[in-house]
Amino acid sequence: MTTAIRNAILITAIGMLLGACASKGQPTAQYDFGPLPLPQAQAPAAIGAVIVADVVGPAALDTERMQYRLLYADARQSRPYAYNQWTATPFQLMTQRMKARIAQAGVKVLSTTDAAASPTVLRMEVNDFAQNFDSATSSAGIVSLRASVFRNHKLVDQKTFSRSSPAPSPDAAGGAQALAAATDAVTADVLAWLTALPSQ
Repeated sequence: MTTAIRNAILITAIGMLLGACASKGQPTAQYDFGPLPLPQAQAPAAIGAVIVADVVGPAALDTERMQYRLLYADARQSRPYAYNQWTATPFQLMTQRMKARIAQAGVKVLSTTDAAASPTVLRMEVNDFAQNFDSATSSAGIVSLRASVFRNHKLVDQKTFSRSSPAPSPDAAGGAQALAAATDAVTADVLAWLTALPSQ
């Protein structure tokens, strides 16, 4: 191996190392659902107090990493954004949002530690929470969950809710905005369903 070739390999290796270090130093953008939208109509007073359990779901979503799917390439593969993440897990963000929106509607929201204060419990399990790309420039935030209402430890009703919201841009920022909008829409649906259930 000549000296020139050896030097070229060394320079290339150093360049790759510096590139890796530089990429590690790239700042990470963090997203949440943003401020609450304007309050909607007040819920009927008959609802009273509701215990809202923490949202649960698949282990793959129990992380702050933001993920997306390329439906036009391989819909079965979930891909993480390299330099973008949530400020908390999607389950934590959804729990906070659900409680805030339900309370905003005039319903007293309690935690599971206040079990003696209300016989009504709302439990929610996420089926899907994703930014799906139909093409390289078009995506939407998809939120699907199953909600169950228990009263005095007995199932009153159960229903699945799904909403989709277009992303304003084909990136993590657009995905965060779309998923926040889809979550708010699902929350409104859950609240409307909750208010329509019999009080007894």
